[in-house]
Amino acid sequence: MIYARAPDVPATYCRRVTSTAPDLGTVRDLRTQGYRTRSVKQEIRQNLVSALRGGRTRFPGIVGFNDTVLPELERALLAGHDIVLLGERGQGKTRLMRALVSLLDEWQPCISGSEIFDDPLEPVSVHGRRLLAEHSDALAISWRHRDQRYGEKLATPDTSVGDLIGDIDPTKVAQGRTLGDLDTIHYGLLPRANRGIFAINELPDLAERIQVALFNVLEERDVQIRGYALRLPLDLLLVSSANPEDYTNRGRIITPLKDRFGAEIRTHYPLDVHDEVTLITQEAAVVAAVPVHVVEVVARFAAALRESAAVDQRSGISARFAIAAVEAASASALRRSALVGEAGPVARITDLPDVVPTLRGKVEFEMGEEGREEEVLHHLLRLATAETFRARLAGLDLTAFTEHFAEDQTLETGVLVAAADVLEQMGTVSGLATVLDRLGVEEETISPGQAAAAVEFVLEGLHLTRRLAKDEIDGRTVYGG
Repeated sequence: MIYARAPDVPATYCRRVTSTAPDLGTVRDLRTQGYRTRSVKQEIRQNLVSALRGGRTRFPGIVGFNDTVLPELERALLAGHDIVLLGERGQGKTRLMRALVSLLDEWQPCISGSEIFDDPLEPVSVHGRRLLAEHSDALAISWRHRDQRYGEKLATPDTSVGDLIGDIDPTKVAQGRTLGDLDTIHYGLLPRANRGIFAINELPDLAERIQVALFNVLEERDVQIRGYALRLPLDLLLVSSANPEDYTNRGRIITPLKDRFGAEIRTHYPLDVHDEVTLITQEAAVVAAVPVHVVEVVARFAAALRESAAVDQRSGISARFAIAAVEAASASALRRSALVGEAGPVARITDLPDVVPTLRGKVEFEMGEEGREEEVLHHLLRLATAETFRARLAGLDLTAFTEHFAEDQTLETGVLVAAADVLEQMGTVSGLATVLDRLGVEEETISPGQAAAAVEFVLEGLHLTRRLAKDEIDGRTVYGG
């Protein structure tokens, strides 16, 4: 099986809008169709219940959380709770927050021209209430797609109350309005997310005085802006993410704010290799074909790093580590094909060691490992390769491969050795078809690149299980001899 993915697949949270908004243009049309006002949490609850009963996918693109995180998340959503997702870097917290969009109605009506997307039947802003009083059932409405109802803010120390809640708009004051006029308010990100979902990434990085500004939003569901006599009952689901290390040391969520969130849910890295392989396959934007056994080696490599005593586990090993490794391996294959004139580039095991130095910056090592970083990475990569070899080819008769080297013959390969050269040196060997089948390569799709990738994997596995000699000479790998 060969994995390849186009790099321009749209993300879950920015799908192309392919449907058409309802052909209803006034409040009267809405009333005629039986429209009823619902809060965003009621909307999510009803849509989630419907998806659960229908057995439909609730969180597209989320891998490895089915039996752990997602049940907790579903219970929190059904309860109408605001949520904190707590986990190390690269565990999919942001992706999970963005996936909540799929639980919203596809289209939502709002008052045309309303800055905070007022409900046509129950507006909360001064402007919206004024328009409804003036036009009644003739009030014009517009429609908002669910992808437009998701707002997100990366918390940074310089984030202000004005950014999140709002401030006085000097332009409106300059136009002749008085400072007491509520129309001079410029709404912040939270009011502009009204009737939708708002996500705050890395919540502990918000200054404590800014976190205090969220108290009313979470408990009383309203906002206070610069002393204005304004009660703006917002309707939104607030979701945030936090890293445990930031949670306790560099920054923290203040206790009263933690108390106002209804649920704190712990995320985690993939618990098994299959989930990690699925995640990498889904996320990596490869530029050449990558065999699934190469992806599996990278998945086991990432898992080994997460268990290694040489690695600082408090910072974690992000899923982006494995994704970047697969992308770099595919780039190595593309570079080889360009330099040696090879068609149909396919990543091979030989491409992985050269990728390691570029990944070093993604791993935080324990003190005392200075100078041994690359040694640790290469050692764990060899362990991951051997593990994948045993998992994929256990019990297979590979005698034909070892017999090829019985009379001191050698096979030379490397990142700039073409697949055809590898196969020519190996010659005809019985059992290769069985190996390809075990590695998931379908017979009708076998190419020289796939066959060479399988041969290299077998030879490296035989070396790591002490059945074949191997030397590194001038940047090239020589098996046998």
